[in-house]
Amino acid sequence: MEDFTYRCGTKIIFGKGAESQAGKECRGFGKVLLHYGMGSIKKSGLYDKVVESLKKEGVEFLELHGVVPNPKLKLVREGIELCRKEDIGLILAVGGGSVIDSAKAIAAGALYDGDVWDFFSKTLAVKKALPVGAVLTIAAAGSEASTASVITDEAESRKLHASGDVLRPVFSILNPELTFTLPAYQTACGIADMLAHVIERYFSPSESVDLTDRMCEGVMRSIVRNARLVMKEPGNYDYRAEIMLAGTIAHNGVLGTGRVEDWASHMIEHELSAFYDVAHGAGLAVVLPAWMEHVSKKKPGQFVKFARNVWGFSGSDRDAVQAGIKSLKDFFMELGLPATLKGIGIGKEKIGEMAGRCTENGPLGNFVKLGRKDVSEILELALENG
Repeated sequence: MEDFTYRCGTKIIFGKGAESQAGKECRGFGKVLLHYGMGSIKKSGLYDKVVESLKKEGVEFLELHGVVPNPKLKLVREGIELCRKEDIGLILAVGGGSVIDSAKAIAAGALYDGDVWDFFSKTLAVKKALPVGAVLTIAAAGSEASTASVITDEAESRKLHASGDVLRPVFSILNPELTFTLPAYQTACGIADMLAHVIERYFSPSESVDLTDRMCEGVMRSIVRNARLVMKEPGNYDYRAEIMLAGTIAHNGVLGTGRVEDWASHMIEHELSAFYDVAHGAGLAVVLPAWMEHVSKKKPGQFVKFARNVWGFSGSDRDAVQAGIKSLKDFFMELGLPATLKGIGIGKEKIGEMAGRCTENGPLGNFVKLGRKDVSEILELALENG
């Protein structure tokens, strides 16, 4: 087990009608920037509930909307200027992971003398940031309790991440009822994303990590079980609650304590999203099995445990590796997610360029180190690996 320091300072407010507490949680921070997407929270009535809560507590607020999936740097810069001009004390993100990531980037840039993109392109650790709060509407990215923000520079087609403990939201409001009306495909993409967050930690080079191995396996089994249930009964509160909590636990860092994490699959998928603007979860559903096919040849042991302890495979060790990979691939397809790059409209034209950008700062991942050739081979596998 690796040495570690772990702290998660996010207050989680979980349950029915929890969004009514937004105003109380924002009180005392000064002027608030209400940050959200393209208007779906207005159609659902959530916007009115949050605004009513803020007004009830006497919280002064401004608004910045327009966040899209794979959130864009241009809007982040606009938000930074607004925060500085209006002396914003807290950013309240109402939406999914994209909105929360955008809010975190604004929070970091507002207290930084340089360009906020430095945190992403130069991988500078974020040391100071405005506080962020969240009202979560999509169980997926885990940004509601994580240290990371992922932003796309649309001008350069670059999708990169920044991190720092100060980026963890000070509070996050989670009401599973807010996810009842999500389209099935969006629910499925979120499930793929949270499952990937656990996999990135589970496949680790660290030894003597039995406790967190078992924790990861338990969370993965719960995600798979409840995903199947929620796809059949999208309005079932209990199934939605299990999935929402799993998304938070998958990415708040606790499953990675004492472990070296991998993150190769995420970095590869970021290039797909940067070039083709695909849904992150859909891209991961294609990349993860291809990554597994490639690296399992070099380190099969953890894949045997994956097959047995997550998917219940009882055959030989020799057959277990492929059985686990196939089970994951079949599960994604069962959810209605694509199995190949061709399935999301991506050909081989930019494979070399994407592989080069993934590895421009050195090998990718930690479970198995991947060079440019490895990444190209993984993407080639993903082309028609259905």
